[in-house]
Amino acid sequence: MKVVHPEQEYLAHLAEGRFMIQRSAASGDYVFYPRVMRPGALDDDLEWTEASGDGVVYSTSVVRNRPPVEDYNVALIDLAEGVRMMSRVVDIAPEAVKIGMKVKARMGEIDGAPVVLFAPAEGDVQ
Repeated sequence: MKVVHPEQEYLAHLAEGRFMIQRSAASGDYVFYPRVMRPGALDDDLEWTEASGDGVVYSTSVVRNRPPVEDYNVALIDLAEGVRMMSRVVDIAPEAVKIGMKVKARMGEIDGAPVVLFAPAEGDVQ
């Protein structure tokens, strides 16, 4: 039996600068966070596919810090593929991030680790 570590595969893709999510070959359903089987159906035919990077802010919260650490937001992003992920919206003041804002994924780093961040989509800066 092959031992699969989907989270490690996801992180390896991020380290290569690629935003990949899983998709069931049989149903076409996308899955995020990486798993061994599709939730609810237990299909184990998940394949990696490049995410579009298009998303919409579902919810957002501002994390306040004492100077010199800057405030930042934590947002739930609904991806065009139909899954939701937690991330940050950058290139905009944390309190300017709004529910319903269209965003686009890009690769970034937090504490030296590669992550998917989002920036306002062109034409959606408030």
